[in-house]
Amino acid sequence: MSDQALVRRRLTSAETSAIQMVLDGLPSENSRRAYERALMDFFLWHKGVGRPELNKAVVQHYAAELRDVGMAPSSVNQRLSAIRKLAAEAADNGALDPQVASSIRAVKGARSEGRRTGNWLTREQAQTWLNAPDTRTLKGLRDRALLAVLIGCGLRRAEAASLSFDHVQQREGRWVLLDLIGKRDKIRSVPMPNWTKASIDAWSRAAVVSEGLVFRAVNKGNRMMGDGITSQAIYNIIVGYGEELKSKGVAPHDLRRTFAKLAHKGGAAIDQIQLSLGHESIQTTEDYLGVEQDLTDAPCDHLGLRLSS
Repeated sequence: MSDQALVRRRLTSAETSAIQMVLDGLPSENSRRAYERALMDFFLWHKGVGRPELNKAVVQHYAAELRDVGMAPSSVNQRLSAIRKLAAEAADNGALDPQVASSIRAVKGARSEGRRTGNWLTREQAQTWLNAPDTRTLKGLRDRALLAVLIGCGLRRAEAASLSFDHVQQREGRWVLLDLIGKRDKIRSVPMPNWTKASIDAWSRAAVVSEGLVFRAVNKGNRMMGDGITSQAIYNIIVGYGEELKSKGVAPHDLRRTFAKLAHKGGAAIDQIQLSLGHESIQTTEDYLGVEQDLTDAPCDHLGLRLSS
């Protein structure tokens, strides 16, 4: 039995129903998974303190305890988002006073000092990753195509899992991934480098598949299984290559960040990177890229001053 199943057995039927009510209102699989964990943790804590009446003070107390044990601000805020959603859904369904729900939604999140830049690969490291799969095998060809899509197009792992051959189209003389559906059902098209298309073609020929989902499971006997692959399987594949290549800690999202970093360093405009990534705000893309100090072309080199002889 999984850890989540064991935790769920410790909750009341009302708490389980409340969690399901929240999950039913979330379109994203990743959000549902994160909110379920967050709400189960909250209800276990709530049980431990005697299940007091849910109100703003209780939620503030919970947030304070999370901060006291050293939880990162982003993690605290994610848990608070889940609880705010719980309060809103409960109020909409007549299970919580609307004023109480409103006060819970007003609980302030944890403040983040500075900015986490995350992980990304250098150009040399990214090239090493692309060359790592054993392309003499079906699995290796699949993995190379997957890495080429994540690094070459900046897709999220859920987008890679749902990528179909119908998405691969030619527009204006180049290959694109057409009409991808990303977060919040936002549709975008992503230009694709020729080497990504070539890697998909090599996998397609070897697997003898050209319709439906691009990426499929491959068993230990090097045989294709089923008609797709899960986003969790993609995560496991990337983490596995990270360990093999001594880049421990690199996850699929870091390959997406690598795409943005390398494109920016190569001279791509930030607004075009934003469109490829599917960010709603260019500020999000700028935060994604971070700001690095350039010691070879620093601000002081542009002052136009000198000492007189």
